[in-house]
Amino acid sequence: MRRLHVIMLALVCVALSAPVSAAARANPLAGRAMWIWELGSVDGGNASQIIATAQRYGVGTLMIKSSDGNSAWSQFNAPLVAQLHAGGLRVCAWQYVYGNHPVTEAYLGAYAVRDGADCLIIDAESEYEGKYISAQTYLRRLRALIGYRYPLALAGFPYVDYHPGFPYSVFLGPGGAQYNAPQMYWKDIGVTTDAVFAHTYSFNLPYQRPIFPLGQVFENPPAHQIVRFRRLSRAYGATGVSWWDWQEASASEWTSISRPAGTLPGYVPYKLMADIGQGARGDMVVWAQEHLISAGYPIAVSGTFGYHTLVDVEAFQAAHGLTADGIIGPQTWATLLRYRDARVNWVAHPPSGGQHAVLARPPKSVTAVIAGNAWGIMTDTRMRIGPAPSIMAASSNSLGTPIKY
Repeated sequence: MRRLHVIMLALVCVALSAPVSAAARANPLAGRAMWIWELGSVDGGNASQIIATAQRYGVGTLMIKSSDGNSAWSQFNAPLVAQLHAGGLRVCAWQYVYGNHPVTEAYLGAYAVRDGADCLIIDAESEYEGKYISAQTYLRRLRALIGYRYPLALAGFPYVDYHPGFPYSVFLGPGGAQYNAPQMYWKDIGVTTDAVFAHTYSFNLPYQRPIFPLGQVFENPPAHQIVRFRRLSRAYGATGVSWWDWQEASASEWTSISRPAGTLPGYVPYKLMADIGQGARGDMVVWAQEHLISAGYPIAVSGTFGYHTLVDVEAFQAAHGLTADGIIGPQTWATLLRYRDARVNWVAHPPSGGQHAVLARPPKSVTAVIAGNAWGIMTDTRMRIGPAPSIMAASSNSLGTPIKY
């Protein structure tokens, strides 16, 4: 155990002292990228052949799996990265995370960065729903290891409203991922390419992270749909597109992602931020409440759009010359997002088995202790105002042990 701690400490020192690579600064998500799941199933794992194929089809970045949960994948290593770099390719590592061992997952991400990855992509899916504490623990440890400038991307569910318990506000919030690469698998979802763009952008734009669409070449989508996806990405202003995944791509699909696609003259993309109102539940409500706090409205971060949230939204709208209808629509979002989101810490609530959101730097007159419910977000209550109350907040070195300010 002592040896493991020494190794981890050495990794911290190396990670924090390593400069951000030039490729990373140039945004490795820009342009055309391809995901690799199992390296041995891609051109036999031969790096020279992989480079030749990537160059033939104009792929500039490879996303290669580096770990799964608390298990490192040996296929991602420094010699491979160096060889791919020498071949003119950028290389991002991606890790599938579960949230059961967030500190270990953070260290595994940092190992991939140490091995020369130009960016790190977080593939967090259903296993992370409701795990706000785990998400915060993972990101804080990861950022402590790799620094806050190193490029991170979240590759998660594209439909935020279908996954209300997923902690988008943590993964895409302060200290989280700078880039959003939603899995926009239109055929797998069962919609058109146009529909997946409209829905994804509408519900992801409030998080204010550049969107890099992740399309599909698995399940044999028709060539015209792949080309349409590429054209739509340009219409929506995306500067890069990636594809899942290499080992399932046929020769015709390689051609479809690389042949000249053109644009969509006159096409108007649907980029209106989605409405939320009374009765809504989920992470978008969490995100709105965090911004309401910064705007001067002491609402609890509850994840439920209840009466008190409604009253504060109406007051916010009236104060900013907006229609006071209590609905957070495109105009209200645009105004609300001018305010920085309140910094909150997520801590456990043992009696209920839920989680608390507490202000990281709360005003001395505000108490923000909120009971958790079954799905990990809280009930709608107003913060108490009173003389010198006790504030619960997570300590800097132990998210599970609250301390009082």
